Amino acid sequence: MSAQQMHTPTADGVARAARKIADLLPKTPLLEAEIGGARIWLKAESLQPIGSFKIRGAWHRMSDLSEAERARGVVGVSSGNHAQGVAWAAQRLGITATIVMPIDAPQVKIDATRSYGAGVVLYDRPGGEDRDEVARRLIGQSGATMVHAFADPWVIEGQGSMGLEIAAQMAARGFDGPTRIVCPCGGGGMTAGLALACPEAAIVPVEPEGWDDVKRSLAAGEILTVGKDAPTTACDALQTPATRPINFAVLQARVPFGLMVTAAEVRAAQRWAFATLHLVLEPGGAAALAAALAGKVDLDGRTAIVLSGGNTDSAAFAKVLSSQD
Repeated sequence: MSAQQMHTPTADGVARAARKIADLLPKTPLLEAEIGGARIWLKAESLQPIGSFKIRGAWHRMSDLSEAERARGVVGVSSGNHAQGVAWAAQRLGITATIVMPIDAPQVKIDATRSYGAGVVLYDRPGGEDRDEVARRLIGQSGATMVHAFADPWVIEGQGSMGLEIAAQMAARGFDGPTRIVCPCGGGGMTAGLALACPEAAIVPVEPEGWDDVKRSLAAGEILTVGKDAPTTACDALQTPATRPINFAVLQARVPFGLMVTAAEVRAAQRWAFATLHLVLEPGGAAALAAALAGKVDLDGRTAIVLSGGNTDSAAFAKVLSSQD
């Protein structure tokens, strides 16, 4: 049995990850704003060094590798944000990293991943090529360790460190912890980590239209996949075909439902964040905010919203800002 199979994500693991990350990175800001007169708390993970929360799980996972594992390197699979997290951590730790990325990933994410020294292997996502099979082939050749974007216990724990930061930042301003945390959701790594970190808060995952497999899985009580006719989406960071059992076990116990947002709602959230917070958000990074602005989630003064990433190219962002929908 591998170390990954033996390790189970826990609240204690989240706390250990938070201590490691606190030694490495400053806390991202927790911004106060209002929607419809209700106070909200916005966790600006788009301001991480790689522009995304994914740095958390990648660092916790890779800093726990043995010397032998570090020598063999790592393989990651990602549309771009996890890719940059793994590449950044690998550069800091002196580990060779290879990232399997879709050919239609935003070029800004591919370029950033390479800038940290990682190798990039592109696969044909539109053509139906299996990214996990590509990764397995690479691992078979090198003996590298797989650092999965969401179905890894260390990654789940690392992402959960954000929840402990949110609670501590609210307490420092004289507020009790969050009653709910609304978060963008792809495979469920962040959602599961937050559920472990903040058991007293309701965790609300938000997915883009047509890619709401976690929402549907929670309603059905079993893991469902994205439909074969799923529409294209600008939320590339949230394009995962299905969650995994390690994530779903946590979600079933702690997360009663999920939400879905439309492309127009996401664009409106990107524009609101730019105009109100002076932040650039990528589409996937704005999904939770989109749900709040669209009135799909309760805002009670202690609702925290995760702004998970800001890695978007200038042309795409300019088009969003100029659109009127």
